[in-house]
Amino acid sequence: MNLRTLARSGLLATAFAVAASGALAQEFTFKLHHLLSAKAPAHTKMLEPWAKKIEDASDGRVKIEIYPSMSLGGKPPQLVRQVRDGVVDIIWTVNGYTPGLFPRTEVFELPFIHTNNTEATNLAMYEMFDEYLAPDFEGMKVMFLHVHAGQGIQMVDKEIRKPSDFEGLKIRIPTRTGAWIIEALGAAPVAMPVPDLPQALSKKVVDGAFIPWEIIPPLKLQELTDYQIEGADKTRFGTTTFQVSMNLDKWNSLPEDIQKIFLDASGKDWWKEVGTIWAASDEFGIKMATDAGNKHVTLSPEETAAFKETLEPVVARWVEEVSASGVDGQALVDKARELIAKHSGS
Repeated sequence: MNLRTLARSGLLATAFAVAASGALAQEFTFKLHHLLSAKAPAHTKMLEPWAKKIEDASDGRVKIEIYPSMSLGGKPPQLVRQVRDGVVDIIWTVNGYTPGLFPRTEVFELPFIHTNNTEATNLAMYEMFDEYLAPDFEGMKVMFLHVHAGQGIQMVDKEIRKPSDFEGLKIRIPTRTGAWIIEALGAAPVAMPVPDLPQALSKKVVDGAFIPWEIIPPLKLQELTDYQIEGADKTRFGTTTFQVSMNLDKWNSLPEDIQKIFLDASGKDWWKEVGTIWAASDEFGIKMATDAGNKHVTLSPEETAAFKETLEPVVARWVEEVSASGVDGQALVDKARELIAKHSGS
């Protein structure tokens, strides 16, 4: 065999190797659909790193294609149905956008269950999942659950200091538990997905919103609000629960080694890290607001206590409602508080 033949055979072998690796890379392809833009922290700081970790661990066998901004069609409340029906493989969504489907995770949204520690709340959900939360997720394989930093009060032109300051206002809320909180404060709740908030604020459809600081940069809320208000020691008035879940049939079709890669990338350490990511994003968001001239209000301990007293009946209302449908609401409240305190070091 002469040198030219050897060179040609070497090139041919290389070409076959490249082709084989390309085919291998397409062995398992997943479509991940979500509601926020590709610039949102949820996309850049959580979903992209999680997907890359899985792809890298698979040596190119797994590809996760992320589709932001509902770019595959539908509205945010339809994401759960999309993944259950297999229209998409994986979703990231707000549990409360489909009221009644995820009653057990609502416990973490209640006022003064989650207060200010995203890591602690995520770890509490991790420990509670198998025994307490799993029945909510029929037709899906949950990769991980998480909360955001919690509902701050973002107002257009009114500073809030006490519960009665809400009387007569219209406030955007994300979930039915958020609606109960707003009703207890004497305001009118207006439910809408996050992407609809800027227009609602600009057109005065709402006077403000219960929403964390991390959403300020992608929605440019620093240009639409004047006040960002939270309780003492960064206390928030409830939070929102989220999920990253895969279609169950898709999951069951995967070989064990690929399943293990997903599970290893979505374990306890990742649930905790997601809490850290969202807390850091919140700090970035509030700085953007104050740099733009907005007023960041931190309530005193006494002012915060007044909100806690006003909102405690919301917890009792939730316990009564879910218990009537066969869910032990009080057990969920007690366990959530116990584990959040444990992971908060208190």
